[in-house]
Amino acid sequence: MTALSASSGTRDGNASVRVADALRDAIVAGDFPPGSRIRQEEIAERFGASRVPVREALKMLEADGLVTLRANAGAWVSRLSLDECDEVYQTRERVEPLLLRLSAPHLDAEALDRLERLAEQMAQTTEIEEFLRLDRDFHWSSYAGADTLVLGDLVRRLWSTTQPYRRAYTRLIDAHSQRIVHDEHHMIVTALRDGDIEAGERVVEGHIRRTRRLLAQHPEVFTAASTTP
Repeated sequence: MTALSASSGTRDGNASVRVADALRDAIVAGDFPPGSRIRQEEIAERFGASRVPVREALKMLEADGLVTLRANAGAWVSRLSLDECDEVYQTRERVEPLLLRLSAPHLDAEALDRLERLAEQMAQTTEIEEFLRLDRDFHWSSYAGADTLVLGDLVRRLWSTTQPYRRAYTRLIDAHSQRIVHDEHHMIVTALRDGDIEAGERVVEGHIRRTRRLLAQHPEVFTAASTTP
């Protein structure tokens, strides 16, 4: 490989990662709903990249479960069926408590104070997207102390694939359920402050299970998105 081609390959690689990160954020933010078509030329224009790094970025997101690539047909934002979503949430119920257990001993007072502030901010906001951003920040901050080889990446992928359904859940819950969600966030912080990791694990497990059970009562959530061919 010549110096010129090596440099070009590096640039394309960096551009692919940049586009993948930006497109991942856009999908998680709801800019591209489940089942919607992703047109490479539009993505290239939107993120200021050529078609080659866009194709590579889409392959990265396919590996994350966020994008479905179809030969000779293009790319779509992945969509879960009710059964698939149920399975992902059941997996999260089991693995996220473990991730919290691995993280908890490494969270200092400053980290716990930040979790408390995030919990309070979530309780005060009335904006769904703001709540989702704070909620993601809260849970990932609670897992930040874990140094894992596999588990952290697995949970990130599961979070990304279920983000549209967390958004739907947030729109579905009533005021009583909202209070429970906020109380659970505070209970997680209290358990971490007390060093009661088992209690924290139980709250996280129930927190995730509640979302799964409510979504199972609303199958229309899984048919309302744009359809793929």
